[in-house]
Amino acid sequence: MRTPDSTTVRNLGILAHVDAGKTTVTERILYLTGATHKRGEVHEGTTVTDFDPQERDRGITISAAAVSCDWAGHRLHLIDTPGHVDFSDEVERALRVLDGAVAVFDAVAGVEPQSETVWRQADRHGVPRIAFVNKLDRAGAEFDAAVESIRTRLGVVPLPVQLPIGREDGFTGVVDLVRMRAYVWAGGAGTYTEQEVPEALRDEAGRRRRALEERVAELHPGALEEFCADSALSEGTLRNALRDLTLGGEAVVVLGGSAYRDRGVEPLLDAVVAYLPAPPDMPPVRGTVPADPAAPFTALVFKVHATATGRMTYLRVYAGTIGKGDTVLDTATGRTERIARVLRVQADRATEVEEARAGDIVAVVGPKAARAGATLCDPAAPVVLEPPTTAAPVVSVAVEARRSADTGRLATALARLTEEDPSLVVRTDPETGQTVLSGMGELHLEVAVEKVRRDRGVEVTVGRPQVAYRETVEKGVTGLLYRHVKQDGGAGQFAHVVIDVEPATSEEEFAFASTVTGGRVPQEYVRAVEAGCRDALAEGPLGGHPVTGVRVTLTDGATHPKDSSEMAFRTAGRFALREALRACGMTLLEPVAHVTVTVPAECVGAVLGDLAARRGRVTDQANRAGTAVVTATVPLAELFGYASRLRGRTQGRGTFTTRPAGYEALRG
Repeated sequence: MRTPDSTTVRNLGILAHVDAGKTTVTERILYLTGATHKRGEVHEGTTVTDFDPQERDRGITISAAAVSCDWAGHRLHLIDTPGHVDFSDEVERALRVLDGAVAVFDAVAGVEPQSETVWRQADRHGVPRIAFVNKLDRAGAEFDAAVESIRTRLGVVPLPVQLPIGREDGFTGVVDLVRMRAYVWAGGAGTYTEQEVPEALRDEAGRRRRALEERVAELHPGALEEFCADSALSEGTLRNALRDLTLGGEAVVVLGGSAYRDRGVEPLLDAVVAYLPAPPDMPPVRGTVPADPAAPFTALVFKVHATATGRMTYLRVYAGTIGKGDTVLDTATGRTERIARVLRVQADRATEVEEARAGDIVAVVGPKAARAGATLCDPAAPVVLEPPTTAAPVVSVAVEARRSADTGRLATALARLTEEDPSLVVRTDPETGQTVLSGMGELHLEVAVEKVRRDRGVEVTVGRPQVAYRETVEKGVTGLLYRHVKQDGGAGQFAHVVIDVEPATSEEEFAFASTVTGGRVPQEYVRAVEAGCRDALAEGPLGGHPVTGVRVTLTDGATHPKDSSEMAFRTAGRFALREALRACGMTLLEPVAHVTVTVPAECVGAVLGDLAARRGRVTDQANRAGTAVVTATVPLAELFGYASRLRGRTQGRGTFTTRPAGYEALRG
């Protein structure tokens, strides 16, 4: 199989809120590009990318699935990402290796909470995006309202390049405002016909084309020059300006359609090719690795998956070429690994290829120890790429094998889980001896435990979920003196420190400063004191929880000419801060979540009462055509089991979504 030139490659993710239609969009793309020969349906459990049994049972995407296809002479590497907040770390790892993205929005709901979360994640990674307003065939669908929600909720400049033809059940196509042509999917056909703009829409299409030209001219200097000279923009100038604005993140091209009814996906594919970047369009990763096939091989591992036939390591190749039999260096472990096979991945299926080049997303078989976030590179040109960030887990459960004979198998299964999903953490509780599994939410842990049961055949007993508390300083102390003196033969230990402790600013987890003058504490000992203070943050005085939001200032100290050392000052810093925290006014913090509940209007009273009982704080309430949307901030500990409670109070008609909102002081 020939590897395409990197300028004709598009690495893109499909991003959205759960149930906005990401997987259906992906399935239609695979079908239209010929990668599959049958349309996969989420409700039938026949999709390519949701291949895991749990994904098909639950009807949601749990893990990011990579697929490849070809369109208009371009190779598209797609990653269908999860939409549920519990799996946002999976989205984070995918975004780290993508060049562009298609953000899918529900035409009825517009920008939903998780849509906003993944959008902000893409902002942090600088990933250019185009938007697709899906489900225009649904009752209540409003293209313009969805575009306005993109403007107001996301704070970006949306540039609609299409005008829908028909509304709701009557939605049959779109007018392309760039080419001023109509695309119509008539009679339920899966392919469209290109036509003149319908007479009834010509004036409206003309007005919208004019508004698009004016907005683009405001944002793009080259377009402004032509617009001032000719009072209009040519198709070529408009298309080039839209691409420049997309790549620069200054605006977002917006298209519409109904993926389920096969309407609007072909123009979306054309927009992917026209507006989203190729690997060479992106800046060198961290300024050191250009997308050059002739450069030394460099790739980032973003996913590890254990299959029945072996371990697959998913890579984004940033530079160079990798082929069967090559030897690479894992800079995270210092080990060299041999590449046994290079695979072009289609979700749970794979095709062997001879090589992969800069810009490709592939899987390899061979590396035994590479973890997500590791850099694989040419042993002669070592380099370390910045790994994706991993959020700290917020929910924990105790797990144990039902049969003592399965204890070893459970440990192996949990180790494999954490290898595949770095956002899962396994530890042993030092007090109880229990094995504790921590993750990003109740569903995240439920899926992980079910995976152990199904894939490893280990029956597991699970304790009640526990949230991860934090401790912080509410009232500080000044002038706390701690003297560390130890003499047991030979060189002793001596360190004398005086510290002030106070609450940090809202942006800081820990801050350290020194105001010691006159060399009373040498600089290397100051750094040791800081290291000791960081050690002390692991356990707070209220309940042994990690401490955050603390500012420590070293104000004075003293040394001994023979017995002072970095170790002595690190020990002094640790014990000094522990003693200071016991003297401070401390507060317990708990994780909270923003919750958006959508219920029939007649049920809103019961829902508000239940949220109040869960210590929730309602921040907004709106009504939309007989439906109430309530937004609240609720302690995470109070959300366990909320799904079944909400179903009971709304006769199964209520839904809710959550997203992390940080930590707040524990409320009674």
